[in-house]
Amino acid sequence: MGPASLQEERELEKEPEEKMESYRCLLQAGSQLQSTVQQVSVPVSMKEVGGYIEKQVAYLSGGRGEDSSVIITLPEFSAFSDIPEEALAKVFSYLTLIPRTRQPGVKFIIILDRRLDTWASIKTALARIAASFPGNLHLVLVLRPTSFFHRTVTDIGFRFSQEDFMLKMPVVMLSSVTDLLRYISENQLTSEFGGTLDYCHSDWIVLRTAIESFAVTVKDIAQMLQGFGTELAETELPDKGKAIEYLLEAQTDKYRKLKDAIRSVSKEGRHLLSSLETSGKEDDSEWDVKLDWETVQRLLAQLRDMESAFDGFFEKHHLKLHQYLQLLKYEQSFQEIELCLEHLMAEEKELSVSADTLAQTEQALKRLDGLEANAQEVVSRAQIIILHGHQLSASHHFAMALIMQRCNELRHHCDTLNAALKTRHSRLLHTHQLLLCLDQAHIWCDDGAYLLANQLVENFQSKEGAQTALRDIEKFLEEAPSILSSGPDVLAIEYEAIITPHLQAQVGKTFEKHAAVQQMIQNRQACLRKLADKHVRPVQLVAPRPENPPRSKSPLFSPKHGDGLKFTFDLSLPGKRASRKSPHPRKIEVIHDYQESRGCVSYSLEGEDSPDLLKRHVMRELIETERIYVEELLSVLLGYKAEMDNPALSGLLPPILRSKRDILFGNMPDIYNFHSRTFLQDLEGCLEAPEGVAACFLKRKESFQMYECYCQNKPRSESLWRQFADCAFFHECQKKLEHKLGLDSYLLKPVQRLTKYQLLLKELLKYSTDCEGTSELEVALTAMLDLLKSVNDSMHQIAITGYEGDICELGRVLMQGSFSVWISHKRGPTRMKELARFKPMQRHLFLYERALLFCKRREEHGEGCDKTPSYSFKHCLKMTAVGITENVKGDVKKFEIWYSGREEVYGVQAPTVEVKMAWLNELRRILTNQQKMLRDEACQHGEMVEHTELSPPLSERGMRPSRGVPRGCLPGLDFVSLSADVFLCLRSRSPRPRSPRQRPRLRPRHRPQRH
Repeated sequence: MGPASLQEERELEKEPEEKMESYRCLLQAGSQLQSTVQQVSVPVSMKEVGGYIEKQVAYLSGGRGEDSSVIITLPEFSAFSDIPEEALAKVFSYLTLIPRTRQPGVKFIIILDRRLDTWASIKTALARIAASFPGNLHLVLVLRPTSFFHRTVTDIGFRFSQEDFMLKMPVVMLSSVTDLLRYISENQLTSEFGGTLDYCHSDWIVLRTAIESFAVTVKDIAQMLQGFGTELAETELPDKGKAIEYLLEAQTDKYRKLKDAIRSVSKEGRHLLSSLETSGKEDDSEWDVKLDWETVQRLLAQLRDMESAFDGFFEKHHLKLHQYLQLLKYEQSFQEIELCLEHLMAEEKELSVSADTLAQTEQALKRLDGLEANAQEVVSRAQIIILHGHQLSASHHFAMALIMQRCNELRHHCDTLNAALKTRHSRLLHTHQLLLCLDQAHIWCDDGAYLLANQLVENFQSKEGAQTALRDIEKFLEEAPSILSSGPDVLAIEYEAIITPHLQAQVGKTFEKHAAVQQMIQNRQACLRKLADKHVRPVQLVAPRPENPPRSKSPLFSPKHGDGLKFTFDLSLPGKRASRKSPHPRKIEVIHDYQESRGCVSYSLEGEDSPDLLKRHVMRELIETERIYVEELLSVLLGYKAEMDNPALSGLLPPILRSKRDILFGNMPDIYNFHSRTFLQDLEGCLEAPEGVAACFLKRKESFQMYECYCQNKPRSESLWRQFADCAFFHECQKKLEHKLGLDSYLLKPVQRLTKYQLLLKELLKYSTDCEGTSELEVALTAMLDLLKSVNDSMHQIAITGYEGDICELGRVLMQGSFSVWISHKRGPTRMKELARFKPMQRHLFLYERALLFCKRREEHGEGCDKTPSYSFKHCLKMTAVGITENVKGDVKKFEIWYSGREEVYGVQAPTVEVKMAWLNELRRILTNQQKMLRDEACQHGEMVEHTELSPPLSERGMRPSRGVPRGCLPGLDFVSLSADVFLCLRSRSPRPRSPRQRPRLRPRHRPQRH
């Protein structure tokens, strides 16, 4: 399930009804709690007026007057007039808001205690109260000054100002505390006014501060819970398992912190409630305390309700998130196991059902066994995932339908894979059974031919001998495989499910072979019965040699049709290669020809092998040595190179050797893959048809170029081997492989094998005179010899030093060799210097497609067989400016190479005449190709170039072979080839008008000098 399906599932299950219901409960509980907090909270807090409240500018004693009016007391305060109007207004607002939140519309009574003050102070206080008091003021009770003077002044002043005050608020001037009892009962007055009401101002401040703090904390907790609930409800679920786990961890941590805060607030509320209960028990008349207790109690109850709603919501959200994480992990496991199953299905489809040989079938069965083992492991893992899916569904997972769908898909994949593997195994077993039966039939036919070949003529001289031979044949016929008793049609029906054209052909060949052997046996039986019934002395046409070499079975025989049936058998020992160098090769030919008139069996023993049999000998040797070669390469790659990754042997292997193993082994893996997968199979297909072996070599000619890379790397490989030959790792690997020779001997195998092919091709060509495929064999032999030459040339090329530039731009190496060289220049000083040199220089020449390099061979480094030559670069001649003089007077082995119109002339002496002619032929070919390219270029540009014969026949030129050249020694003339530069000059000239009889003639810029 990809992100799209996850998103779809998320959208389907994003807001389930249960979760939304719990979220609504959480929001409702939060709203109720906030409403309660809003009711009990006042806009002005204790923090804002705490300083004036502590100074007792005014206070709420808790007493009540008539109509349950709340009493606010303004005690004697010397600095009352200094309090700012704004501060006094906040104090009055705070004191009036507390009762009003509990009892809206409540009235207030102010007791103004000014017994020690003056009228001026009373007047100012009344004026400020009238201006700042925000509540419904029912009555102002003023305790006037107690001193006579100030009381008299107060009475007079109040009398004149009474109307002003009465208009704003009712004011009653009291002479003493006793007068106060007429308006307020004694138990509603504090002790300072002669009452019994117990009031402690500091306790009231502490209690009031605690209530306000609790309300504010409860409000904050409610907001945090609502905010966190909204965050949980609106969280987008990520698509990664790590992100889900991180989100779970973060939300759980935040939830635990909120729970700790709720517990702390609840503890604070319970402590406050306990304090209020204690105050309420001491004095039942303090009904304000009861109201505070009820408020705190209600806040605590609503806080518990909200906590419960939040717990339920978070539990459902946490479960949903956890289930989503389970679904994500389950989907990841499903995708991984589905990918494994698809990979196994692909491997099963790639596995070949129809194998051509018994070995291929057995190999396919081994691969299938390994595939079935892997499939069993993957299917077991898939069963575990299916079981886990059922467990998730049983736990009422929200994506139960999707999980069950995945379980069904996995079960279907497993069933499909098991069925396919079972079918594939059954087909391979049937194929193996058929090929095994065919192989047994082939062996039986070979045994039959061997039995007939070993029945000696001298044993038939008696009746008993003929009868014994008959019994041997009858016993042998009783042991015939059951497959031979049924025909090809019956086999085709029985193995119809697995039969292929190739298997059908094998069945046909087997029954043809059986028919041939059966005919041989029947002919032999008929002859033996005649001899047993009426003894006739056999006629021995060709006497065998006296020695009796050991006879053994041969799996190879080829019938030839003539007057009778003739089969040829190789009598070499099984498992050993026949030596073609033996001075007396032996072959026995058994000729079955029953003649009614003569009634005898004719045998022929020849002392010399026929060409066909010799070719088969060579083919067998080629295929057998190829198999051995492939096995040896495999043993090196597995026993040495692969072991370099073996942790058990890492301590024996130097680190530098591990990093340079590609240098040590070169491209041996590529060589092994080519021979094991391609070339060996091609050769095996030519076992019965040796004439097709040439096509194998020609078809794979390009693939053999990989040997050039291997040989070029060989010096580096040998150097590395000499450095680490005594390494314990190599000794341990050699010990495991039970090799008698070290690794260096096996690293030489590809070079040795490459040289072996041309020898075997020569042998095949030797025995294929006037036969089909002879020309192809010659072409294949030439190709392999050219390959050896190319490899040899490239080995010399990599030893060139001092050449500036990319040597690959010069093209392919065509020839290379050592020569004696004289150099002459046209210029005076340089020419005199060169003429002073009588002794030739020894130079190694490299002929490329585009240039000719002159190098000096340096002394070889190393000792013994480890010596390696090197070549110092001296000159480079571009082939576009080169010309040649084929014959030089006085020496049949010399020729000239001249450069840039004989500016430089190089006299070259070859070691033999044959080498000289080979180089001249190659140089002539290159120059001719260059001239042809230039002619084509001229034709393309529309220019007419006169045709010039560069080497006319002797009769046309009137030339004779150069003097000093022995007659019959060289077929060449004193021949001069034009360089490409000269040809360019000739092409650029405009043709002159001439008569039709005029013979076209072109002359080079520089005439070559005769020597």
